[in-house]
Amino acid sequence: MSTGARPTALVRFARSAPRVAVLAVAALALAACGGGTEKTGSSSSPSAPASADGADKPAAFPVTVAHKYGSTTIDKEPKTIVTLGLSDQDAVLALGVKPAGSVDWFKEQPYGKWPWTKDKWGSVKPVIVGERDEYNIEKIVQLKPDLVIAQYSGMKKEQYDTLSKFTKVVAQPKEHPDYGAPWQVMTRQIGKALGKDAETEKLIADIGTRFKAVRDKHPEFATKTLAVADSFEAGKYSAFTRTDPKAIFFSELGFKLKPEIDGLAKPGWNVAELSAEKLNILDVDRLVWVTSSTDANDRIKAEPLYKKLKVNQEKRDLFVPYQDPDIGAAFSFNTVLSIPYAIDEIEPLLAAVK
Repeated sequence: MSTGARPTALVRFARSAPRVAVLAVAALALAACGGGTEKTGSSSSPSAPASADGADKPAAFPVTVAHKYGSTTIDKEPKTIVTLGLSDQDAVLALGVKPAGSVDWFKEQPYGKWPWTKDKWGSVKPVIVGERDEYNIEKIVQLKPDLVIAQYSGMKKEQYDTLSKFTKVVAQPKEHPDYGAPWQVMTRQIGKALGKDAETEKLIADIGTRFKAVRDKHPEFATKTLAVADSFEAGKYSAFTRTDPKAIFFSELGFKLKPEIDGLAKPGWNVAELSAEKLNILDVDRLVWVTSSTDANDRIKAEPLYKKLKVNQEKRDLFVPYQDPDIGAAFSFNTVLSIPYAIDEIEPLLAAVK
């Protein structure tokens, strides 16, 4: 990606720049479809007030949502929605809407796989319209969406312009780097686009209450420095910066993050790549490794320079699986749906470390 930002919420990285291949059939469909009303300004019009029972009135529309490439006005409640952000489907599902299309991350099938979304999807399976930031425009056009949402994404201007010719598009937040917006910001963007401001604020408040309960129960967390890391191959390690969803999750549990990690990351990236010689940056009070296999765990533990770290010697490091159970995936997504699951799973593990 040209900006250097990389989607790391699934603890893997997209290394190639996204390409938009607009096929002939897509071009015909674009000509047949009505274009979205897009603005280059950044103004945001407030939605209508919610009703007394907390439900949003239909009069919530029109709404205008500001984003990286301007602003988009949505005139009426969208019925067919496609999500292009890597975790956007979670917030949409939480607000009672099942996306017609979604992107895959790494062949992991975003529908029904994760325990926090299985009940929300039910028997519905969205059409997979791309992988990471590589969108299949033809498939998106065929779904005839009223709205395309791309929040946790690296959508490029070219892609935005192409999609905006036939539908409304709400691109990633403008005041944060790609893949670097807090979950609250992305959830509010999605809620506003769906005309569900009141429901959205309740979801966010409920999650805030869950985090506060952990902080109140474990005030010692606030005195501890924590880092989140991974390793994909021998001699190469990754530490995640404060803009990565994993680091954000642990900071909201009350832990302090290590600013030196941010200083080692390339501009615009939410991960610092480390050699074994730089593993001392991970000598913190609590070190969380989120890994995909026991082989990776064994390889990390066998690294001679890692063995010298106090965090390892004093057994203050946690090796958390990405899947089975899906703990690492839950705090990697860090969404309104995955956070409660992540808290339930990780809190006892953190509390057990002395």
